[in-house]
Amino acid sequence: MSLYKPTVFSGAATALITPFLHGEIDYLALGELIDRQIDCGVHALLVAGTTGESSTLSLHEHEALTAFAKERIGGRVPLLAGCGSNSTAHAIELAEAVCEAGADALLAVTPYYNKATDLGLISHYAALADAAQRPVILYSVPSRTGVKISLAVYRALAAHENIVGVKEASGDLELLEVLCDTCGDQLDVYIGNDHQTVAAMKLGALGVISVCSNLYPREMSELCSLCLSGDFVPANRRLRELLPQIQALFWEVNPIPVKYVSSLKGLCTAEYRLPLCPPSPEVARRLQALFSNA
Repeated sequence: MSLYKPTVFSGAATALITPFLHGEIDYLALGELIDRQIDCGVHALLVAGTTGESSTLSLHEHEALTAFAKERIGGRVPLLAGCGSNSTAHAIELAEAVCEAGADALLAVTPYYNKATDLGLISHYAALADAAQRPVILYSVPSRTGVKISLAVYRALAAHENIVGVKEASGDLELLEVLCDTCGDQLDVYIGNDHQTVAAMKLGALGVISVCSNLYPREMSELCSLCLSGDFVPANRRLRELLPQIQALFWEVNPIPVKYVSSLKGLCTAEYRLPLCPPSPEVARRLQALFSNA
């Protein structure tokens, strides 16, 4: 845990799906999703992240979505909002909008497609953090962006007073361990892969920013609470019980499966924005079979 900067949350934060209805954000369903998450004990909520189809949201929708979530949460848990872009100027514009709307912290994915150099990444995040009115959490997910934040970049950015944490979704637990050891007094570390939650928290991560907790908020929250208490054996047992569902949520690109299963459970419609689309008939059949009694 950082000694010099605020900790945004510890435990499980849900990377919320964004429900749509007839092409617009379905705020009725979103409000119910938020209440369900908090009632089940999640420690924080993220809107307008990858799982929330952020790249298809307009600037106005980013702001309106964040403002709605802030009001609905009513201070019960911290609210994170995504502000990632492959344009630094647009990322700053998004950051300013969601800060104005009430986000408690920002999650900023690496610039995608551009594939910035280390110097470019440092300059991008420094500019964003300078402009932001809320703490910034870095987000490394090279499987989607083509860019992996190196330890050298983490170390350079850890010195920035407004960069407080990292969502590490590279899958590299060796990097995460060294990051916790060398930057843990400046950056709070969160895992971005549900299946690595227990392993990452053993190494010093404070929690997970989770896809699975859209469907299993209580289970993921309790699992993280066990880890925070040092009870890794029962935590690992609970994680193993969830592994088939966690793996299934990536049978097709996230958030296609998690939104589809959410629709099966009556939480939202199975509506996406192109280029995302409903799952293939075969994947839909397999998801129905797995989650019908789960």
